[in-house]
Amino acid sequence: MLPTTSVNSRSQGNGVLSPRDAARHTAGAKRYKYLRRLFHFRQMDFEFALWQMLYLFTSPQRVYRNFHYRKQTKDQWARDDPAFLVLLSIWLCVSTVGFGFVLDMGFFETIKLLLWVVFIDCVGVGLLIATLMWFISNKYLVKQQNRDYDVEWGYAFDVHLNAFYPLLVILHFIQLFFINYVIISDSVIGYFVGNTLWLIAIGYYIYVTFLGYSALPFLKNTAILLYPFALLILLYLISLACGWNFTKMLCSFYKYRVK
Repeated sequence: MLPTTSVNSRSQGNGVLSPRDAARHTAGAKRYKYLRRLFHFRQMDFEFALWQMLYLFTSPQRVYRNFHYRKQTKDQWARDDPAFLVLLSIWLCVSTVGFGFVLDMGFFETIKLLLWVVFIDCVGVGLLIATLMWFISNKYLVKQQNRDYDVEWGYAFDVHLNAFYPLLVILHFIQLFFINYVIISDSVIGYFVGNTLWLIAIGYYIYVTFLGYSALPFLKNTAILLYPFALLILLYLISLACGWNFTKMLCSFYKYRVK
């Protein structure tokens, strides 16, 4: 059994946190601690982050079970260790360089693409999605009887990172081996393979996101986060009927970006 730390054990006699302990639990204090550890690699648990990356593919429920343990021991849902973010950034950089190589981009074009993908596609879009989900979950999904609880913004960002990682591996790594020889060809098998990979990747994103919010015991009606599956499947079938090749469109967009 994992050790747990009760909030009351750090509180004063009347059950209220002391001012010093309360300051340590503010969002600003948690954010400062997280960002500070970004510059101390020896304090990061990369082995555990790799374990999480593995289980996000095989058993994502186990990853979110660990978030429960963190809440019990450290009184916060969000990660306090940036190791996962660091490894994800490395994966993103390596896979984007691979994309530049497959698309026959030059050195400076690849660097430009890398900056776009990291700061716009990953960080910028991630901040937007996390903020949107944080607002929606706190506004509409929190149980009325548990208004003392709310979804941490850091947790919403962690859920996005968890869901983004499988999508990244499928579309930015596995897909690389099929782009030039299969996917971007004008054959039916080309857009079938490519669009099927997109279906799997985005499906993973939706499912892992659902697991993240359904893991919070004070949220209700989290099943609505699975509703986009219907739209995804419909779009997939339409793309096959119309011959749309999502990967070919992505490659054209990447090339347009670095002009």
